[in-house]
Amino acid sequence: MQKKLDECKEKIKKLSQIQYDFEPDKVEKCLLDLFATTAKVQLCFPFEDLDGAKGLFTDAIMPLYHSMPNIERRDTIIISGITDSGNIWVGCCGYYCGTFEKPWLDIPATGHIASLRFHEFYQFENGKVTQYQAIWDIPELMLQANAWPLAPSLGREWQVPAPATSDGIERPIYSSAQTHQAKNIVNDMCSGLGRYAEGGVEAMQLDKYWHPKCSWYGPSGIGTGRSLSGFRDWHQIPFLNGLPDRVGDPSKGHLFADNNYVGFTAWPGMYMTVSGSGWLGIAPGDQKITMRSLDFWRVEGELIRENWVLVDLLSVYDQLGVDVFARMREFNKARQRF
Repeated sequence: MQKKLDECKEKIKKLSQIQYDFEPDKVEKCLLDLFATTAKVQLCFPFEDLDGAKGLFTDAIMPLYHSMPNIERRDTIIISGITDSGNIWVGCCGYYCGTFEKPWLDIPATGHIASLRFHEFYQFENGKVTQYQAIWDIPELMLQANAWPLAPSLGREWQVPAPATSDGIERPIYSSAQTHQAKNIVNDMCSGLGRYAEGGVEAMQLDKYWHPKCSWYGPSGIGTGRSLSGFRDWHQIPFLNGLPDRVGDPSKGHLFADNNYVGFTAWPGMYMTVSGSGWLGIAPGDQKITMRSLDFWRVEGELIRENWVLVDLLSVYDQLGVDVFARMREFNKARQRF
C-alpha cells in the first residue's frame, strides 16, 4: 500500500512541477492524463461542480492564467494517505503566484505580484484521480487588490507560511506508528470540538491536543491566531457564539495522515444554524447552512503545533443571500467603471 501512496503522491508532484513552469498545453495534457474521465470535480464558490479535468482547466485555471500570464504554482505541503474506509487521498497546500495584470472574477488587477492560496485534495483509484475537492482563497486576492467587500478580519491577515520545519513536501522515511499517532490525535481533537454544544469549552479539552505555541492559519476573512488564546479569541469564540449547534464529524469526511502531517476534506464537512451574533459580522436569522473546511495539521510530539485551514466563506455568504462579488463591484465602481 505504501508503494501506491508514494506513486500517487509523485503524480501530484509532477502536476505541481508542470504548473510551476506553466505552459497551458502541458498543464491541460497533464490534467487530462491524471484524471479519470468520470472524475468528480468540486471547487469553491463561485465555480462549484465542474465538468471533470477539462472543466477545471477551461473554467477555472485558464481564466486565472489569463489574469496572471506568468503564473506559477508553489506547494508548501504535499501528503498522501489512506482513510479508514480504504480510500487513497493526496492533499496539497500552497499558492498560485504571478503578476496580476488583468481582472479576475471582477477583482481589479494590481500590476504587482499576487498570490492565491489553495488547499487541493485528490482521491485516487487505479492510479487515476476520481475525485477533486479544493478551495482557493479568493477573498485573499480581493484583499491584495484593495477591493475588500467584507467585515474586517479579527485575526492577522498575512501570507500564511510554510511549515516551520520546512518538511511539508520532503519528509523522513515513512513511519506507520507516527502516521497512526498523528491521525488519532487529530481525529480525537476534532471529535472533542463536537462536544461543545453539550459540555461547553471544557468538554473540548483543547489543552490536551494543542501545543502552547500553536499557530492556526485561517482563511482571509478570519485570519491567523497564535496560541490557544489567539485561536479562541480570533476564531473559535465568535464562531461558536454565532453557530452554537455546529456539527462536524471527521468520520463522515476524508481524514488521512502521512507521518506527522494530517489532512481532512469533506464537501461539506459541517452543518450549523446562524442563531447568534458575532461571527463575521453576520446578523443571526436562524438560517441553516453547511460549510466546507479543508485542513492540514502538523503534529509535534503528541500535540498539534500548526493548522492550515481554508473555509469556503464565499459559499457561506451565498447561502445567506449575500452576493460578495456584487458588493465588491459596488465598492470599486469608480476604480473600474463598473
